[in-house]
Amino acid sequence: MTIGKLIDGKAFAAGLREQVAEGVADFVAAQGRKPGLAVVLVGEDPASAVYVRNKGKMTVEAGMESFEYKRPASIKAEDLLDLIEELNGDPRVDGILVQLPLPKHIDEQAVIAAIDPAKDVDGFHVVNSGRLAVGLPALVPCTPLGCLMLLKDELGDLSGLEAVVVGRSNIVGKPMAQLLLAESCTVTVAHSRTRDLASVVHRGDIVVAAVGRPEMIKGEWIKPGATVIDVGINRVPGEEPGKTKIVGDVATSEAISHVRAITPVPGGVGPMTIAVLLRNTLVAACMRAGLAAPEGL
Repeated sequence: MTIGKLIDGKAFAAGLREQVAEGVADFVAAQGRKPGLAVVLVGEDPASAVYVRNKGKMTVEAGMESFEYKRPASIKAEDLLDLIEELNGDPRVDGILVQLPLPKHIDEQAVIAAIDPAKDVDGFHVVNSGRLAVGLPALVPCTPLGCLMLLKDELGDLSGLEAVVVGRSNIVGKPMAQLLLAESCTVTVAHSRTRDLASVVHRGDIVVAAVGRPEMIKGEWIKPGATVIDVGINRVPGEEPGKTKIVGDVATSEAISHVRAITPVPGGVGPMTIAVLLRNTLVAACMRAGLAAPEGL
């Protein structure tokens, strides 16, 4: 039985962060200031708080300014929009990220729409989504761009390959499909309601799983020799009573004997998301300064 390769997203992300740090040093030398990332955290969600803390730490390690704005879950929508307007006008801030999800009384789409598209380092604004769709330069959502980087590193030229994206969210599925189309793949977007999902997945030379259901995609569904990117992060009961563990959307232990390569969960796509966020912040800073983005980013 042939065992497929585990793609080391952690190592790739570390290399990308080093590249970003070099680009930041060049930017500082040219502009006399550091690129700045503002992160807005609303409420006390523990997972979001840890994530924001990691973002801040890595932003500073890359040589950039980190601005954190913590607001209570009870904040009024207009007060949050006022903060975003203030950050849009702040010359020190090149990227604005509002940590999702937001409390139920706040319209997430209205908040995303309020961010200056030139500072939208999450790539969720309709202007950036539209530019991506028509093939213009855009700030692209971090997770799908990280997935594409891993795929190109593993496979090189993706042209002509059949790609199946399982999941249709605005955050991963849809932008992932657009990125793969731009690489001249033949792309199918499937989802939890796709009829005979197993046979659709089996067509893919590339499978990107972003459906948010633990180990939904079985090993036998995977075409032999396919490359699989597992975006899922699902917490499920662990082997010991009262303990939990993290699993992806793909049953990796089954799939490993079918694939050419697969991202593990954790340690695959996850580390890429923050690394690409730092990359997007540097790119946004360069765009705002009228500079070309560093080569290779």
